[in-house]
Amino acid sequence: MSTPISRTVPKPTAAELNLLKVLWQHGPLSAKQVHEIAQADKPDLNYATVLRQLQIMHGKGILTRDESLRSHVYAPAQEADSLQTNLLKDLIQKVFAGSGKALVLAALRGGHVSAQERAEIEKILKEEK
Repeated sequence: MSTPISRTVPKPTAAELNLLKVLWQHGPLSAKQVHEIAQADKPDLNYATVLRQLQIMHGKGILTRDESLRSHVYAPAQEADSLQTNLLKDLIQKVFAGSGKALVLAALRGGHVSAQERAEIEKILKEEK
């Protein structure tokens, strides 16, 4: 009898998020492929560091690993939007006292939203009504 998995995936560190972004953009990859792509942004990043980080992320449950091939293939255990939603909930609780409104206002006032993004937000808000 199978029981639903209720454990939560731990929050990734900044370095882990960088590797997750590569996997979300490119799909499942070997450590070598992740390293080659990540090196474009960080030329000093070495392969051993990427491999070890992927292994740690797999151990934490942040990544899945297909061991059926010679080179293990890593993939995110969670979709990007799902992880972003969970991280955002945590941020809203910790930084904005649980207020989504305070988060949105801070983003709008802080210049973090372009004119195009603001128009998209306004469109969504109008459609919600």
